[in-house]
Amino acid sequence: MSTRSTAKRADALRSIDAIVQAAAECLGRNPDASLSEIARAAGVGRVTLYSHFASRAEVVDAAMTRAIDQGNAALDSVDLTGDPQLALARLVDASWHLVDQARALLVAAQRELPPGRIRELHNGPAARVETLIARGRAEGVFRTDLPISWLVNVLHSIMNGAADEIRSGGLTPDRAAAHITATVLAAFTPPGKPVPEPGGER
Repeated sequence: MSTRSTAKRADALRSIDAIVQAAAECLGRNPDASLSEIARAAGVGRVTLYSHFASRAEVVDAAMTRAIDQGNAALDSVDLTGDPQLALARLVDASWHLVDQARALLVAAQRELPPGRIRELHNGPAARVETLIARGRAEGVFRTDLPISWLVNVLHSIMNGAADEIRSGGLTPDRAAAHITATVLAAFTPPGKPVPEPGGER
């Protein structure tokens, strides 16, 4: 490959990276953000944007992929060993704000991408939670009468509900993790067993 071709390729990669970053930021603020707005934020023209992405859906897909990958990387450092209930509390504490931050971007994705693609994008984050829930079930601290996939959805729904409460003024961000954890532990505890106090002795 010639030096000129290498330089063009590097320029193209920089443009793509700038567009995806701008899309994540713009759509994260406003799911209706236009491609023109995204191009301006990326410092490129619409022609350049369309030379890399054939449609709005492709831009949204790339932005959502980046956001999920970054979130997954951030959660890789969370200790999910030991007591499953305490591990769940640590995961909630580390992840609820990521869900909050990606809310508007997810709205954009739901408008542009098929449900199957959105599920595929969330496979990584879901697998982390599924593994923890499965271990908790095996150790007798999480309920087994409901499917794991349902419990994962319950967790995500509660996190999204907390984000809505924060926006409406009904919940402050500093109390969100505790509220989410208390609610999720109550939902995950097997019927007939006492619900543990968040952060308390097991």
